[in-house]
Amino acid sequence: MAPEETNISNKEEPPVTVPDHDAAQRSEGAFQRRLRLCLVLALMVLAGIAVAACVCLNHYVYTPMDEGGAAEVYVIRPGSGLTAVVRDLETEGLLRRALPVRVWASVKGYGGRIRAGEYLLSRSWSPARILEAFVQGSVIQHSVTIPEGYTVDQIAGLLQERDITEKRAFLALARDPELIRGYGLQGETLEGYLFPDTYLFSRDTPPRMVLDRMVGRFKEVAGPLQEAIDARGLSLHEVVTLASIVEKETGAAQERPLIAGVFLNRLERNMRLESDPTVIYGLKDFDGNLTRAHLGEPHAFNTYVIPGLPPGPIANPGGASIRAVLYPAQTSFLYFVSRNDGTHHFSKTYSEHVRAVARYQRAGRRTS
Repeated sequence: MAPEETNISNKEEPPVTVPDHDAAQRSEGAFQRRLRLCLVLALMVLAGIAVAACVCLNHYVYTPMDEGGAAEVYVIRPGSGLTAVVRDLETEGLLRRALPVRVWASVKGYGGRIRAGEYLLSRSWSPARILEAFVQGSVIQHSVTIPEGYTVDQIAGLLQERDITEKRAFLALARDPELIRGYGLQGETLEGYLFPDTYLFSRDTPPRMVLDRMVGRFKEVAGPLQEAIDARGLSLHEVVTLASIVEKETGAAQERPLIAGVFLNRLERNMRLESDPTVIYGLKDFDGNLTRAHLGEPHAFNTYVIPGLPPGPIANPGGASIRAVLYPAQTSFLYFVSRNDGTHHFSKTYSEHVRAVARYQRAGRRTS
């Protein structure tokens, strides 16, 4: 029997494609490496640009406008912001370009730290130095001398004339009972407690700050004298009140202890002080001519009418007048009259005083 023929095809099967996962991964990895490289290069470029920008910015802000520039006054008004100030500096020729300075100041955190005031700037200063002065508040300090014997009103007027502080606000605070109590002082005003001295103030100083300085100076002077005040048997307020009268009665330093002695003698004898400056202080519209009618006016400061001391100081005495009250001349004088040359003639009795008045005051000038 013949074997069966097997019908086997010799046709080849088509090739089967198997995905090459390794190649895909290699391709993807290469792409990611290239991407990372590009990112690194981009970051390096950006970093380079940033570094270059920082170098340029720092070079600019630390480079003066003009090495030989002259100094000039520049004022920052209250409420002025960084942008407005920097633009104004550019306009005034103190900066070349405002933008880089504003960027640098913002990075430094200077935005809300610029202080108002009057500054002395120079074109020889770098922008950085100028802004640092604004942040530190390095304003111009003006020397202001408060003369001995000035009243609160006169001090307020002087400070306003010098653009240190506003008169009305200053006076309102000087008469504020709560503030006076806060200082630990007696009286209806700060009259007598604003110590005459030379002070350094910037323009537009808040009135409270001015008062703090002046009252603080008074306490520096009066504090060490407390033992002598207690020994005198008077309160601080009484000592300052009498010292203010001594201050207004004479400008001759050598006479202060004598005049203080006269007034203390009169107080011990229950005699009225009869001091012209106290009368003048209580007059509302004094024209410089003190009359006999004025001496009879019934007001709280008229020591021709009231017994003892007035209710408070009539001016702000200096240290010499305060010490004169605490360490008066040991004298039996009870009267004095002006010689019309800045000094006084002193008398022990009323009859002697009358003769001195006739001698020195024939023209009708007032006696003390």
